[in-house]
Amino acid sequence: MGDRKQPVMWSWARLLVGMPSFVRTGQIGDGREAACAAHVEANVAPGDLDGVLDAIDAFAYEKATLVNIGDSKGRLLDAAVTRAAPGLVLELGTYCGYSALRIARQAPSARICSVEFSAANAEVAQRIWRHAGVADRISCIVGTLGDGGVTLDTLADHHGFTDGSVDLVFIDHDKRAYLSDLRSILQRRWLHRGSIVVADNVGIPGAPAYRAYLRGNQGRLWDTVEHRAHVEYQSLLPDLVLESEYLG
Repeated sequence: MGDRKQPVMWSWARLLVGMPSFVRTGQIGDGREAACAAHVEANVAPGDLDGVLDAIDAFAYEKATLVNIGDSKGRLLDAAVTRAAPGLVLELGTYCGYSALRIARQAPSARICSVEFSAANAEVAQRIWRHAGVADRISCIVGTLGDGGVTLDTLADHHGFTDGSVDLVFIDHDKRAYLSDLRSILQRRWLHRGSIVVADNVGIPGAPAYRAYLRGNQGRLWDTVEHRAHVEYQSLLPDLVLESEYLG
C-alpha cells in the first residue's frame, strides 16, 4: 500500500484535546471509534478482511485519526508475525481491533486473545471483527494484566495459556504498563525460546523503562531490534517499534 495523504488537521487537534478522555476511558470522546465501525460496515462487503483494513486506514487518514499501529508500522508487525508463525497470540491493547486483524490476516491459523480495559472499545472491535469474518479466531478479554491477577487467571483458565504456549505478544496499550505486563507474562512462564514480543509507540508517547530493560538484557534474555518509524498516520513525528525475540 502506498503513502496516503496526511490526516485532516482538525482530527489531530481533536486527538490532542481528547487525550485526557482517552487515558481515562480508552476513547477520544468524540465518537470516532464507533464511527469507524460504522464506516467499515457501510463501505466494505462482509468477509472482506483486506477491505476492512483499507477502510480503517482510509477513515484514519481522511476523517479522524485513530491510535492503532497504522498501515506503515503495521507492515513491521506483519513481518514479525510471519517470523513467529504463531499458534497462540496475546495482544495487549485492542482499541478498534485493527492490529488483531493484521495478525489474523498474516497468521490465518492463529488463535488471538486481545486484552482491552475499555468495554466500549471491545464492542467496537468485535463489530469490526465480525464484519471482517474473523470473530471466530479472535477473543477480546476486558481487563488488564495489572488487575491483581484476574485477567491473567482468565487467560490461563479459559483461553489455554500455559507454560511455553505463547508464540507472539503484541503490546500497544498504556505505555507505563509495558514493562510490568511483560514481567507478568514472564512470571507465568507463557513464553518459550523463540517467542517474539512486538511493542509499538516506544518512542512516542514512549516506554523508556521497557526500552531500558530490553537493552540491559540484550543477548542474554532477549535479542531486540529497534525499528525506526513514525507515529501512525503521519510522517513528521518519529517513533520506535521494538521487536524482541525471547532467548530464555
